[in-house]
Parts: sequence; structure tokens; C-alpha cells
Amino acid sequence: MAKQEKIGKTMAMRALDARHIPYEVFTYPETIHSAEAVAALLGVEPGRVFKTLVVLAAGARHLLIVTPGDRELDMRLVARAVGAKSAQMAPQREAERLTGLKVGGISPLALLNRRFEVYLDTPGAALDELYINGGQRGVNLRLRVADLLAVTGAQVITATADPANQNAAQPDTHAGQ
Repeated sequence: MAKQEKIGKTMAMRALDARHIPYEVFTYPETIHSAEAVAALLGVEPGRVFKTLVVLAAGARHLLIVTPGDRELDMRLVARAVGAKSAQMAPQREAERLTGLKVGGISPLALLNRRFEVYLDTPGAALDELYINGGQRGVNLRLRVADLLAVTGAQVITATADPANQNAAQPDTHAGQ
């Protein structure tokens, strides 16, 4: 894992720069798509590296759910938390079409003003800092949770169950982060 030196600025970085929000950039091979593998490279626990998942909610709503890499979404919890009758994970192709980003590179910071509802899973609100994708595969940003919430307007919801209770949980259909 290398601290960012010569990679070009992503839309996520530009959004943070425009708001004078401090962050650190870390790069890794584009072939790594899971938040858990990124956490291993960073040398941090998976619960500090967050993935961004595209969810389709009833009523043609498009959601970005930012959740720890070591957790799986519970669609019933998501639907209930956002006041929708139902919610489902967007298939990879649909997630990429809606965001214009490749799965593994999806970031709410790169999708500001794009009509996505942004939500942060409850465990994230308990952290001071987290790692989140920088809007491109192979790029993660470390920033303060308060800054992420302020920039994205994300609301905190319970979107996952405790990992100890996830033995029967359905896996994510794509590993976007």
C-alpha cells in the first residue's frame, strides 16, 4: 500500500479540495475489489474500510449505502430505515451504469449532486476517521467521518446486522466500495 504521490486527482479528491477538507490518499492494485483485502493492505481492521453499495429502493429511488467492509447489507433493514416498501442490491452492470464508475471504485464523494440518496451505516458514525473509495479503483481516501457526512449530506441508518449474527445473511451481489 502506497501513500498517493503521482496519481491524478479524482472527482472525490476535487470535491474535498474545493471544501478545504483534509484527507490522505492511499493507492493499491486495481485488481483488488474487496474492502477486506484493502484493509489487509492498509494494516487496519476491515471495519475501518468502507464500501459503497448501490441499492435500488421501491419508488425508483437510487441509494448509496456506505458500510464497513466486514459487514453485509440487510435489505429489510435498509428498506425500513429509508421508508421504502422494498430494496434490492443493484446488479453490477446497473450500478456502473447509474454511477458512471466501475464497481470497486464507487464513492459518494465522486457522485455529489447526482440525485443519489446517501446513507452511512451506523458503525461508521462511531468512528473518528474511515477509509473510503476515492472514486476510482485502486484509490482509497482516509478522512474524518464528520467531513464525509457534511460533504455528502449522508444520513446515518442501520443497514447491517452485527457481524456475529450474519451467518445466514445473503452476500452482496457486487463488491463496490
